[in-house]
Amino acid sequence: MNTPDIITIDGPAGAGKSTLGALLAHRLGYLYFDTGIMYRALTFAVLDRKLEPQDSTAITELARTLDICIRPSASPDERHPTVLIAGRDITHDLRRLRIERNVSHVACHQPVRAIMRSRQREIGLRGKIVMVGRDIGNVVMPDAPLKIYLETSLEERARRRTDELRADGRAIQIGDVASDVERRDSLDRHVTIPAPDALIINNDDLSPEEEVEVILAHVAQNQWRPSVVSGRL
Repeated sequence: MNTPDIITIDGPAGAGKSTLGALLAHRLGYLYFDTGIMYRALTFAVLDRKLEPQDSTAITELARTLDICIRPSASPDERHPTVLIAGRDITHDLRRLRIERNVSHVACHQPVRAIMRSRQREIGLRGKIVMVGRDIGNVVMPDAPLKIYLETSLEERARRRTDELRADGRAIQIGDVASDVERRDSLDRHVTIPAPDALIINNDDLSPEEEVEVILAHVAQNQWRPSVVSGRL
């Protein structure tokens, strides 16, 4: 099967982008890159340094100089890669609630996004990659040959995120999670719009495995556009 060299997956918070991206990359033998990890790592550094998430100037400078290293996980059962800041492993800190509640505030600064997009694009241009994020198809890789956008109801996203947090041993109520997801939607509304040529999948009633089959069927029918991807952002 002829497959696109770069695949992007966009969608709102809690839509299942990471789960789908990891499964799809595994099926294709591609690199899986969740671009949101970079924003989470930056948010961790902001809070660790006791910076205000609203301080655009300080955060922009931090984004420019921060040493973020993302490596494939050493464990074959671990979906998320290992994330280091200046050699410090912060992987298990990135899913904490304080990161969840502040990442949108950190990521909303346009100079910060510009720096992160440039770094993400450099990785994407290597090819054979599934890139997951919230503005990947529209902004970071607008010339990617296959773009996917996930649509999921607020209720379903809150349920999934609650299950995920409880599986990690967190005692949390679905109402609190729903409020947090809704707040993030409001903050990120400008980056949760599907690209005009995206394959839109409503996954309320689909398992991640079923989503992969939908995408592979789409690819098998050659319903994607081969393109020349430039290095310009």
